[in-house]
This record gives sequence, C-alpha cells and structure tokens, in this order.
Amino acid sequence: MDIVTQKQSSYSGLPVFSSLKAEKVVPAVREMLADAREKLKTIRQAEPGWETTVLPMEILNHQISRAWSPVSHVNSVVNTPELRQAYNQCLPLLSDFFTGLGQDQLLYRAYCKTEQDDEDLSAEQRQVLRLAIQDFRLGGVGLERDKQRLFAENASKLATLQSKFEENLLDAGNAWKRQISDPAIVGGLPASLLESAAASARAENADGWLLRLDQPTYHAVMSHADNRELREAFYEAWVTRASDQGPHAGRWDNFEIMEEIMGLRHANARLLDFDNFAEYSMTPKMAGSVAEVFSFLTDLAQKSAHRGKEELAELVDFAGKKLAAWDLAYYSEKLKQSRCGISEEELRPYFPVDRVLPGLFSLATRLFGICLEPRNDIDTWHDDTVFYELRAANGELIGGLYVDLYARPAKRGGAWMDECIGRVRTRQVCEQPVAYLVCNFMRPLAGCPALLTHSDVVTLFHEFGHALHHLLTQASYPSVAGINGVPWDAVELPSQLMENFAWEPEVLSMVSGHFETGEPLPQDVVDRLLSSRQFQSGLQMLRQLEFAIFDLRLHADYDPARGARILETLRDVREEISIVPVPDWNRFANGFSHVFAGGYAAGYYSYKWAEVLAADAYAAFGEEGLFNHEVADRYRQSILAQGGARGAMENFVAFRGRPPRPEALLEQAGILDRAPAPI
Repeated sequence: MDIVTQKQSSYSGLPVFSSLKAEKVVPAVREMLADAREKLKTIRQAEPGWETTVLPMEILNHQISRAWSPVSHVNSVVNTPELRQAYNQCLPLLSDFFTGLGQDQLLYRAYCKTEQDDEDLSAEQRQVLRLAIQDFRLGGVGLERDKQRLFAENASKLATLQSKFEENLLDAGNAWKRQISDPAIVGGLPASLLESAAASARAENADGWLLRLDQPTYHAVMSHADNRELREAFYEAWVTRASDQGPHAGRWDNFEIMEEIMGLRHANARLLDFDNFAEYSMTPKMAGSVAEVFSFLTDLAQKSAHRGKEELAELVDFAGKKLAAWDLAYYSEKLKQSRCGISEEELRPYFPVDRVLPGLFSLATRLFGICLEPRNDIDTWHDDTVFYELRAANGELIGGLYVDLYARPAKRGGAWMDECIGRVRTRQVCEQPVAYLVCNFMRPLAGCPALLTHSDVVTLFHEFGHALHHLLTQASYPSVAGINGVPWDAVELPSQLMENFAWEPEVLSMVSGHFETGEPLPQDVVDRLLSSRQFQSGLQMLRQLEFAIFDLRLHADYDPARGARILETLRDVREEISIVPVPDWNRFANGFSHVFAGGYAAGYYSYKWAEVLAADAYAAFGEEGLFNHEVADRYRQSILAQGGARGAMENFVAFRGRPPRPEALLEQAGILDRAPAPI
C-alpha cells in the first residue's frame, strides 16, 4: 500500500500519515489482498512444513496487519466522512479474506502435519502452531461448505456493525454541546476547563463558555459543577448517547445494531457447536469455563457488597439528602476532600504533561534500563502526536512509540494502546515493534502546559504498561509477539501492574513538579493522596463487576427466540449487584464500546481477572524492592518478553514462583484484611 514508505529513520516503512488519503485506501487494500492471494497460492502448493507453510503465513499476515493498521488507527483519531466511508468499504473485504483463510482446510492440514511431523520445532514455534490450529477450529475450518459460507457472511456483517456502533457513539457525542453565559451556572468547575471552554466559545463567536461532551469535560462537570441542573444535563446526554432516549433520542440509536450483533455472535457460536457465544469466547482464554468466571465474579461481588453499602450510606449521610445518579461523583469528590483532604483539581498543577511523561520514561529506565527519546522528523497524523524511539542501555534500537494524549472532535473517546508494527525476527524479515499510545486528556492552554489529574496519570501508566508489553517482547514471530497470542483475560496484567507505580511516593516525586515553580508534590499532599487510594473501593469494585456480569450473562443466556434482552438483562444484574441509583432512561449499554465494538465481548471480566494477576505480581516489587533490578528483570523476562510465546499461567509462575492468589485484589483494595495462604 502506498501509504507506507520504504524507509524512514531507523525503521523499515513507518507509516507516512500525511500521505494517507481516503480515496487511496480502497484501491490499495484491494491491491494488497490480491497480492496476498497470489502469495497464498504458492504457500498452499508447497510441501507442508515450518519454512514452507507456517513461516510464510506469519510474514504474510504481518504485512497485511502493518499496512492496514495506519488506516484503522487514523479512522479512530482523526475521523472524517471520507475516511470513514473508505474504512467501512474495506471491512468486508478484510473480513472475507481472513475468514476464508481461517476456513482453508488445506492450510489447516498443513499446520497439523507440521505440528505432528516436525520434531525440531522450538517451544515458541510450537506455540505458534497450537494457537493457529485453535484459530482454524474457531474460524469454522471443520464446517461443511454451506455452514462455512454462513459463518463468513456473519463475520463480515459483524465487522461492519461493530464499526457502525462506534461511529454512532462518536457522532452522538460530537453533536451535543452546551453554551453558557451565566457565570453562576459554571460555578465550581475547574479554572482549566473554564479557560478551554471560553476559548471554544470564542472560536464559534459565542459568549461565555462552550462545554462539549468529551470525556474530560464530562468527568469535570460530574465531579465539580455546583449547578445540579448542569450535572443532570451532562449525565443525561452522556448515558443516552446513541440510544432511544435523551437529547438526540433515536437519531443514532445503537439498539438494533446491538440486537443484530448479539444474534450474529450467537449464530456463529452455534455453528461451531458451542451452546452460546460466551463458551466460544472462553476457549482461547486463561479461565477454564463460563461457570468458573461467573463464580469468580459473584465471589468478588459478595465480598465487596458490605463495603460498598457502607460507602454509599456514608455518602448519603454526608450529602444529607437522597442522591440521584448525577449527584454521586459530585458528593464523592466533596467527601474525599473532607475525609482525605485531597482533590483531583488540587493535584492538577503538580502533574504537567511535560513533567509526567519524562518521569514515566525515567521510571522505565530505572526498571528496565531502556531509554525513550523524542524524534521530530517522523511523520504523524496530528500536531498533538509525538514519536519516541525506544533504545536499550547500549543504544540498540528496540522500537518506537507514537503518543497522542489530548481530546479533540473526531477522535474516539477513552484511552488505548494498539499495534502499529509487530516485532519480527526471521531470516527473511527483521522489524522492530512500534505502538500507538492514545489518551483523551484536557488540552494545554495558551502559555500553559497540559495539566493532568492523578487519575489521568494512572490512565497514562496503564496504557504505557500495554506499550511495554508490545515493545519489550522478544518473540520472533508476529502471532505471539507482544500482546498477540496472549489470552484476553491476561493481557491486562502489564497495564494494571504499571498502574501501581503511580501510587508510589518515590515515583510520584519523579512525575510531579508544579508547572509554575517546579516544586515537587509536597509530602503532606502525597500522604493525603495515598490515604485516598482505597476511597470507595467497594463501590468501584461493584461498578466494574456489574459491567462484567452483564456482559457475560448477555452472551451466555442469549436465546434467539426472545432476542438479546439487553435492557432486561442489565436491569436484572443491577438489581442483584448495583447499590447506586440509576434512572430508567439510562442507556449505558448503547455506549458499551468494549463489548459491542471492541474485543471484550463475553470478556469484560478480563479486567478483574487480570487485576488479580497484577495485584499479586506487583506484590513482588513490594516484597523485594520497588527498583530491585532482579525483580524487574525477572518480570521483564518472564512476562513482557514472552508475550504470547508461552502460556499465561506458565509466565506468571515463572515470575512469582507459584500460581496467583485470588485474594490479592481484595487485599489491595482494602476489602480483605488478612492474607490467606497461597493456593
């Protein structure tokens, strides 16, 4: 594809985003897939073996991935109508190609024969084969021809529907804004937000402040706006995006899309003789079964319920009145200030991005001996984006990282890390890994750097943990390098482990410094911040468990005769798990991108599952020393370097010396007081 140069800097073919034109995308993808099919003919005709079948397929899949990645990424971060149209035209083309690949019985037999006959394969090569054969089976290779065709049609429809779900959510969010002229209405809002909102108003020749429905603005309004009607308006707009309710009721409604997505997932699972999509989804994961996950989630809920109820009662007592959904964050922030003497806005001046990011990179240097340096000559998709080279202590190039931190229109909400280029080490191809790290923080203002809350800092550490997983891999083959091949319920381990460092006093001193004076975070403020870590941990735990149980039950209980029962299922789960008030018109599910547009379908539990692994793994740093080189190196070699080249449990045991302790998460959250013996 001509959006990629032959060479740029020390890399082979970094994307040239400035040359990515929407009108070029579809022809380039068609050409790429035609070329891939020609290569596939040669591979299929060869005698089965590692060098003749598996390795050429690894390289072929890698080439397609690295060519498509910039298109998919730009569609998420600088979306335009023209690019969106081109992107959506390509989705069925790619789906058809990869579904056909997964159902290719000749290739499947070649992989099976290679696994059976080649006795000289390395452990990593055997893992590549094991995962590929599993994917063949999950892709319908064993189905009869008519069922294969139906499976492929369903997969193609799913790709298009999931993209449409995300588009509706983006459009619904971009369409809502609130112009305010009365200073009384914006009382309590952070000065940084008001400055940004005033600039937005001036840009549209309006008076006062223009508040948009992006993530940092929504969070600030819900946590700090003294005006209850403003909080209610923002809450309603946010929780009814892309639904039949709220200010744009029915305009971008995702409901029918969600119903169809659920039906197609279930249909494909049944074609493969699974009872439901949840069982299908569980096959490649670390957890053993749907029943095991339900037991895990309900056990956490039972152990957290008492703490959550106490916390809610305390909040209501503090507020002195009955609370609506749009009151919770506001009074929680007030209660945290009262009890812990800390507020996110008080901390913001101490976390300028130009201090936090270098501090985070310095932490990576102390832990792993790596160095990240900015490059100013690398083409990017937006002026906000900075490219960093990652090098070893001896100067050897390890990889690259694009960092795009700020919210803007036409950019998908949330925060994520994704693969730009995967690591490859073969005789034919040798490439360094490159990653995207994307957040949606409040933008810098004129004459002032971007200032982060501590929650923002934790988010940045989280995504950087994912990036390290991708960049520090030592796997040679793309399908198991970095996060590839890692069970979905273990892939959050490095990201959640990294979050813990953002709470360490020594690390806080590395990433903080007042944006005007350079003064480090005062010790009394550090103490108050640390005292707030377990604040409302029960409520937070129950909230995430509500999402996870809803997702799993939605897919496990699906019945074609009665449809997805999305609202009913969510209501039932809330009655069992939730203890906070939610209005009937809340349409949380219509914006649940992780499940309906991302990779977390019947897998949202992965956050809690991996959080157990992360809490237990991080305890090793507490036991043996935060910057203990032996611990950090063991973690790097046992987990980060392995990627998907070895089983997730094997990786964990190699690092910790034993299986994970399920109680570790509850202990970290302060919900469980005593540490039971390891299992």
